[in-house]
Amino acid sequence: MSGLNASLGYFVALVIFAALVRTLLKKWSQLSFVLEFASSFMLVGCWLEVQTIVEVGQWAGGLGPDVTVTMLFVVLLTHGVVCGGASGNPNQVVLRFLQLEASILPTLLSVVSQFLGAHLAIHIAGYYWSLELTDMHMIKNLMASSCSTSLLVSLLQGFFTECVCACIFHLVHLNLRRRSALIRVPLIAVLLTFLSHTASVFTSAYINPSLSYGLTFHCPGFTLTEYMVVYWLGPLTGMILGLLLYMGHIPRIFAKNLFYSNKTRFRAPKGDKGEKKKV
Repeated sequence: MSGLNASLGYFVALVIFAALVRTLLKKWSQLSFVLEFASSFMLVGCWLEVQTIVEVGQWAGGLGPDVTVTMLFVVLLTHGVVCGGASGNPNQVVLRFLQLEASILPTLLSVVSQFLGAHLAIHIAGYYWSLELTDMHMIKNLMASSCSTSLLVSLLQGFFTECVCACIFHLVHLNLRRRSALIRVPLIAVLLTFLSHTASVFTSAYINPSLSYGLTFHCPGFTLTEYMVVYWLGPLTGMILGLLLYMGHIPRIFAKNLFYSNKTRFRAPKGDKGEKKKV
């Protein structure tokens, strides 16, 4: 139980940091890329600890799969509440760019900030594990240099898994983005938890380039290029497919609708041509 208490303290510290950044910069929309930095930092940092519980918590801390799934859902739910519009996901930033909702410079700044946040989270988590506050963290610290990769299948299977999961996620996200946060945030958290748990024997369905960079790119087993194909190109392809299925076109690239007609399904009934004019 002490291992879980230490993890909860770590989670709270990351959440407080992200909440402070959002509070301080809420009025400066031009600094939204800093919010993306904090969002990515929180998400990667928390998920690294969840991953630790998955890998060693069951036999070092008595924490079963039910605990890890619950903690992942709570992390995703808290991230959605605290970070608001800052997704911490480069693909969602690129999606806004493709929808003509953002220009090139803010998009680039946000993507770079997200990867910087993920990179910092790796170092912070490593320092936290090096403190060896519990047996679980002591073992994780010993395993840090030889972590287990999340990619457990071939490149083709991994690419297909990330692509399909990303397509499903973005379709749901696009359909929910106009809904109230009270509906959207919990549903997105449930969906991401379900996808991650279902795909845990394939790629873990990170569908987030900065998240996958922080969680598995430093693990041996595959080259950087192979990881990029699965965890960057796969989700990007799925995002583009999701946008095409949702809108029928990509506004930034072409305006022609490939799937849907602009005509309304139902036409208003025309008036009787022989109707007499009122006097």
